[in-house]
Amino acid sequence: MPTIAENLAAVRARIQAAASRAGRSAADVQLVAVSKTHPPEIVHEAIAEGVTVLGESRIQEAKAKISELPGKLQWHFIGHLQTNKAREAVELFHTIQSVDSVRLARELDKFAGHASRRLAVLLECNVSGEATKFGFKPDEVMEALAELNRLPRLDIQGLMTMAPFFEDPQEARPTFRALRELRDQLQVRHGIPLPTLSMGMTNDFEVAIEEGATMVRIGTAIFRTAPDDPS
Repeated sequence: MPTIAENLAAVRARIQAAASRAGRSAADVQLVAVSKTHPPEIVHEAIAEGVTVLGESRIQEAKAKISELPGKLQWHFIGHLQTNKAREAVELFHTIQSVDSVRLARELDKFAGHASRRLAVLLECNVSGEATKFGFKPDEVMEALAELNRLPRLDIQGLMTMAPFFEDPQEARPTFRALRELRDQLQVRHGIPLPTLSMGMTNDFEVAIEEGATMVRIGTAIFRTAPDDPS
């Protein structure tokens, strides 16, 4: 089994190659190491290899892990966030990548105000139309963005999506292209810069980068968890 250092080197090389194919710089693609389900001692190995941004999807698991891994790290919440967990999420995370409703955004804004901070967020969009996926539908986010942008404590930095899992990652390309095109439309209509596109996981991140991803969320290729883990 390769070491985490070897895994990270391979992932970074793949990011570099995908960016080059798209005529982009790998420096423009942020790696989020998906540390969910992995114990602090394993995550520490990735940190020792230069990982600075970590992704978690459960509040309770993240709370314990964050307290054991201090330092100059950015923690991103990448899972479905219930509104009753908004206060804890604001306390724990630098960025919430999965804002999928106006109601949740209002709760996050409220608790960010209580904490006297601005909270970086991404709007999760269900551009694939899967019934099992969370996220704004494209027409919903188009209408909601003006209201969301008025929330004073939220810094809306871009969009996030999860593509359907395909054995052939090329089949995910339309989903990634759709998110990029939706972002472009939102910027034109609302005059709001949305520089971040968080899309692509272990199975398909290279295609996502080719379609404009500025952030990829990778777990399995770094930590070598169960082979059916699509993170």
